[in-house]
Amino acid sequence: MQVKTIFAFSASAAFLSFAATAYSAEPGVMALSPSEMKWSSQGGLALPGLEQTILIGDPSKPGPYTIRLKFPAGFKVAPHTHPDSREVTVLSGTWHTGYGEKAEASGLKELPAGSFYTEPANIAHYVEIREPTVIQVSGTGPSGRKFVGPDAPK
Repeated sequence: MQVKTIFAFSASAAFLSFAATAYSAEPGVMALSPSEMKWSSQGGLALPGLEQTILIGDPSKPGPYTIRLKFPAGFKVAPHTHPDSREVTVLSGTWHTGYGEKAEASGLKELPAGSFYTEPANIAHYVEIREPTVIQVSGTGPSGRKFVGPDAPK
């Protein structure tokens, strides 16, 4: 019985120590509420009409990054690729994405808030936003965007 008590106490102390460290001002530790995030329509992977906030790293430079992108209703992104593999989580709204060099409504998959998907490096994909939507993207830079196919902006 005494061993169980000591183990439980040690585990609790270790957890509390970790929890205290996670919210301290130690180097490399970050804890942001949504109101503390700074949104911008410039830099990184922003396109005219959308906003982004860079949480960690810089997508234009080598190394890991995490960003959030805010899209208005009616926004479309023509088929494009990225040089890096990325992981995407839909935080709010509904995201419609398809793969290929030609944007086709029949190829769109509807991803509601809470959904997750990947964008492998150099795989063409396109997006259609029907309601305000926020996504979170993580990858390893440098990243970028190259429009492809017949719908590519000139």
